[in-house]
Formats: sequence, C-alpha cells, structure tokens
Amino acid sequence: MKKLGQAAVLLPTIAIAVLVIMSIYIYAGWYDIGADRPHWRITTSVIEMLRTRSIERRAAEIKVPDLTNQQLILKGAGQYAAMCTQCHLAPGKSDSEIRPGLYPQPPELSKIRVDPRIAFWVTKHGVKMSGMPAWGRGHDDATLWSIVAFVNKLPGMTPEQYKDIVSRAPPDEEMEGMEGAKASSDASAGRKKSETPATAPMNGMQGMR
Repeated sequence: MKKLGQAAVLLPTIAIAVLVIMSIYIYAGWYDIGADRPHWRITTSVIEMLRTRSIERRAAEIKVPDLTNQQLILKGAGQYAAMCTQCHLAPGKSDSEIRPGLYPQPPELSKIRVDPRIAFWVTKHGVKMSGMPAWGRGHDDATLWSIVAFVNKLPGMTPEQYKDIVSRAPPDEEMEGMEGAKASSDASAGRKKSETPATAPMNGMQGMR
C-alpha cells in the first residue's frame, strides 16, 4: 500500500514536470519550426498515426459514387492538371518549383493507389500543417469527386496518355488563372478548331448586330 501511495504522488509530479519543461521549450522558441528541418522520429510517428487514424475515422462512412463515368474522369483530368500537379506531380513530371520545399513531401499520385473515400475527404477538408488545402472551401462535391475519379485512373498512366486526357478535358471557369488550366484550355480550343474549321468563325459572329 505504501508503494502504491508513493506512485500515486510520484506520477502526477513527473507529469507536471514534463509539462513544465515542454512549455518552457515551446515558449522559448527552441523548437525549430522550419520546413527544412525534419521532425524527430518520434514526432513523425505520432503525427502520422494521428493523421491516419483521424482521416480513416472520418472517411469511413463516405458513399463513393460511380467513378467510371468518362465525363467525370475527363473533368477531373482538367481539375488535376490545374490544381494538383505542382505538389503531387503527374506522369512525365518529375519535379516542380514548389515541391522540393514542401514538408512533409506530398505523395506522387501516379505511383500509388488511394482509397477513394480517403482521397475525397483529404481533397475536401485538407490536412493541417501539411500544405494540403481544403479544396472544399471553393469547390462543390461533384468537382471534388471528378478529381478523385481521375486520381483513381492515374497510376500506371503514361505521359502520353496523361497529356491526351488533359487535352480533352472540358474548360472550367473555376480553373481560370490557375497553372495548367490555360494549357488544357488551349489544347481543347485547338482540337475543336481543327475539327470544325468552317463553322468556328461563324459561331464567333453569332449575336452580332
């Protein structure tokens, strides 16, 4: 009983001491928050477990729509080219200006397969302190599911196949001004012009009085 009593006093004391030391360490600014200094191994392990379990719990009940719809995949190709390649790259794209400075490094989505429920949740809600934005703040669920549908097709895709599907993606007002959007739009416009050379000028004149 005496030992139990000593333990009951000792454990809270140790916990308080650890808390005080951690508070001093944080408040004094000794922790290096720079993205070019990796976490300690134990910190990385804790964060990865927290991230994985948190996302899995919240994504578990998500209902996945039909991701094989070709129009959905085509739309997602354009969205991905405009919104995602700077961090997650693409077939034939080995690096970007921003990617080397990101910590943790985003996954290369052309090299791994992601559960669609998890892909949707992360795309919509983002991940704190990772550089992954919450795209759901500015995009509806249908648009986010189009990205997931395309990401589901991305592994194994060749650079030529990637360029082809992006060139066939429909134009999207939400993507105007974003990197990758102009190239996709220009490719689509060029394709349409070559398909209908005689009618394009006439269509452009409609409505003029």
